[in-house]
Amino acid sequence: MRLVFAGTPEPAVPALRALLDSAEHEVLAVVTRPDAPGRRGKKLVRSPVGALADERGIEVLTPRRASDPAFLDRLRELAPDCCPVVAYGALLREEALAIPKHGWINLHFSILPAWRGAAPVQAAIRHGDEITGASTFRIVPELDAGDVYGHVTEEIRDADTAGDLLERLSRSGAELLKRTVDGVEDGTLAPVPQPDEGVSYAAKVTVDDAKVDFAQPARAVDRLIRSVTPDPGAWALFGAERIKLGPVSTVDEELPAGEIAVERKRVLVGTATRAVQLGEVQAQGRKRMAATDWARGTHIERGDRLR
Repeated sequence: MRLVFAGTPEPAVPALRALLDSAEHEVLAVVTRPDAPGRRGKKLVRSPVGALADERGIEVLTPRRASDPAFLDRLRELAPDCCPVVAYGALLREEALAIPKHGWINLHFSILPAWRGAAPVQAAIRHGDEITGASTFRIVPELDAGDVYGHVTEEIRDADTAGDLLERLSRSGAELLKRTVDGVEDGTLAPVPQPDEGVSYAAKVTVDDAKVDFAQPARAVDRLIRSVTPDPGAWALFGAERIKLGPVSTVDEELPAGEIAVERKRVLVGTATRAVQLGEVQAQGRKRMAATDWARGTHIERGDRLR
């Protein structure tokens, strides 16, 4: 089939690569978010999907809105049979959805109808799900509510961060998306409506959402931190200073919620239940380091807390 692929971040790259390497399909162009400032904020940087398209000599379209008339005109000129989508990051309205004969097929990183929305992987970890996965479905105006073509499952491991889990899902999801496009082309795959039961939503995770509340049980603290690692990154306050926190582990000791106990080989923080052992810590203006190194360079007194 003639395809126009839409996607932006690194987790969309394996799916684009799988379709580019497919002998059965032709990727005519890529749609991605406009170039954005890099980490230092000075130079505009192409999205990971756009960078791969540039490398392969594929046309890159970067509309500010998917409703831009010039973009819609170019999409009509390209006349794709289907538009696969992975984490594009912009709303697709009916005028765009009507252009490809076989519609826009989205790869979403949950088993729908669970965790519709912007942050399904983060939500699955934060809520303690044991199994998650990825689904392919036909995009409709309602958020992530279209008929489903297929899915794959993935176990959530005890130490998984959102980054770990998303990396695995991006690989298995890429194969799922290719199989879906293959099945749509040869007519062997028909989508099935999502059930009405089991619908849940995963809103975009903000920096404020990533603040750790040590008054919660240790299990909730652990899940919250893993769910926002690496982005936007968990944090707490030590005095007036914001520090970033890497994943923690639960220990048998108990401490008052938020209280810090510095030992020779570990740094503990109390929660509503058992204490947690800090892993890596990043103080403002400093590099990420082991919690014991941070504690050695910080004046921590008995009764000091993270809050």
